[in-house]
Amino acid sequence: MRISVTVFLTDETITPTRLARELEQRGFAGLYLPEHTHIPVERTTPYPAGGDLPREYGRTLDPFVALAQAAAVTARLGLGTGITLVAQHDPIDLAKQIATLDHLSDGRVTLGVGFGWNVEEAADHGVHWRTRRALVRDRMALMRALWAPEPTGHDGEFDSVRPSLAHPKPVQKPRGPVLGPRTLVGGAAGPKLFADICAYADGWLPIGGRGLTESLPLLRTAWADAGRDPSALQVVPYAVHPSPGKLAHYAGLGIEEVVLQLPAAGEREVLRALDEYVPYLS
Repeated sequence: MRISVTVFLTDETITPTRLARELEQRGFAGLYLPEHTHIPVERTTPYPAGGDLPREYGRTLDPFVALAQAAAVTARLGLGTGITLVAQHDPIDLAKQIATLDHLSDGRVTLGVGFGWNVEEAADHGVHWRTRRALVRDRMALMRALWAPEPTGHDGEFDSVRPSLAHPKPVQKPRGPVLGPRTLVGGAAGPKLFADICAYADGWLPIGGRGLTESLPLLRTAWADAGRDPSALQVVPYAVHPSPGKLAHYAGLGIEEVVLQLPAAGEREVLRALDEYVPYLS
């Protein structure tokens, strides 16, 4: 099983370059970074985990800039977003960012796609909350058009682009109907989420990994009904606090990668947590 990590990197934590070097030296598979452009102070959206919103949410580094630094000092480390708030981006710009990072890292990118939870943050980007899922699906289709081998246009419900010269292309080759880097969709299990996964992704990024015994068969059925290759589905439990029993359970479900949670902290605390996770690499 591949062991990756995620962490809220901020202006107060360990740096991307220091963390990336340490991860590759220890044999970790990848680094996934979350995204928040800003956190409006006056907000009514509750923190999904309950209680006060942790300090790091309002200080998060841009994931693509941080992952570019990580790419520059490593040769094998996977580079993921967990997740990219696609609805909050211009999709033409985002397609260029993703393709450039995948090109410069020689195909090491995993695009984690999410719909967000902070209504006020999304509203500042002009996102209408009730249509955000449809908006993300449309923008993913537009980005795939720009990643196509030949100039391809997209005329969607929300966005459009003319057939264009758009390089670099992502290094990774298409798997089934999906163009671009490996794409995983985050969110809670349910028919709407599973329909999105089957439409434009390679798999699921379930936060915490709870309830997979019940939800995985439902996703696999939806995947097969959509005509996708059963062997191609990828499920990557995300932000996991590990134990030997938990990882053995995931392995028994056929899961090949798990993303462990690191503290949003300084160098000493993060490296200590990494050392505690090293036994799970064997």
